Amino acid sequence: MIYDWLKNITFIWPENFILLGIVPFLIWRYAKKANRDSGSFKASAINSQTPATFKTRFRHLPFIFRILSITCLIMALARPQYQTQKSRSEGEGIDIVLCMDVSGSMGTTDVQPSRFQVAREVAIDFVKNRPVDRIGLVIFAGESFTKCPITPDKNTVLNQLQTLKIMDGGYLEIGTLIGEGLAMSVNRISKGSSKSRVVILLTDGKEDAPPTRIIDPEMAMEIAKANNVKVYCVGLGSATSTSEQMVKDVAGNMVRNYIDEALLTRIATSTGGRYYRATDKASLQAIYGQIDQLEKSKVEIIRYKQIQEMFIPLVLAALAFIVIEVLLKYTLFKKFP
Repeated sequence: MIYDWLKNITFIWPENFILLGIVPFLIWRYAKKANRDSGSFKASAINSQTPATFKTRFRHLPFIFRILSITCLIMALARPQYQTQKSRSEGEGIDIVLCMDVSGSMGTTDVQPSRFQVAREVAIDFVKNRPVDRIGLVIFAGESFTKCPITPDKNTVLNQLQTLKIMDGGYLEIGTLIGEGLAMSVNRISKGSSKSRVVILLTDGKEDAPPTRIIDPEMAMEIAKANNVKVYCVGLGSATSTSEQMVKDVAGNMVRNYIDEALLTRIATSTGGRYYRATDKASLQAIYGQIDQLEKSKVEIIRYKQIQEMFIPLVLAALAFIVIEVLLKYTLFKKFP
């Protein structure tokens, strides 16, 4: 704690520290004078040494306080300041909804440690790097669900991402409803006031809809276009996941391993976005980095300093040491001719 405080101390006129060179000279001069003024005599008695008293033990104390006083004054002349730097981000942000597939196939381990864990980790890093945007989180499997409404509170979004699970802990139906996930994302983002609205839709499969489906992907795409929502689509999975096959997920269940690239490309291009293919964590990080560059917010970082002058306590300390020296010199250590 003391170290953290000291590292924020700066000296405006550090060249004045050269005056500290007078301190060794004063010590040398005092020692020389003390040796010259001390008296001595020869005695033949066996117990010739004078017993030590308070005055003899602490006779140098007034001089020590004088040196402390001079040191404090020189440090005050260097003008120490305690400075703390703070920053605040302001600007025009973008409304972004992360639309994430949490179906069972996201537990597949062809992308280590699993597709889902990689998608979650990269999304967390993406949110941390967007200082002024409003971000929401929509998840989908056999049904869609708003995990976090669009909000400027990054901690809320990060908390929801960090606690997110496949199938949201088993509460969602089995399936992959890309259309309804996108439609719900557009519904959430269309209520915002930002001029720029973006949905990042990440999935590892194709539309696998139960009979209860209400909105298909084509309809969701038209809804996005009508609301001027730009959709970036990301297909996550190994290179073999573009050909339809059945694989085991992390729980041992057989799931369809197929990314409908044609559908995702159509959704992205028709809404003014792009389609990306991620085969591992590094490529997914690169994709989010590209999206981050394409959708830049107008950010103004305001930095300011808080400065507290510290020379006044040093001057007061120097005066206190001088007063103590004078009191000791003319009371306890007073010399008589």
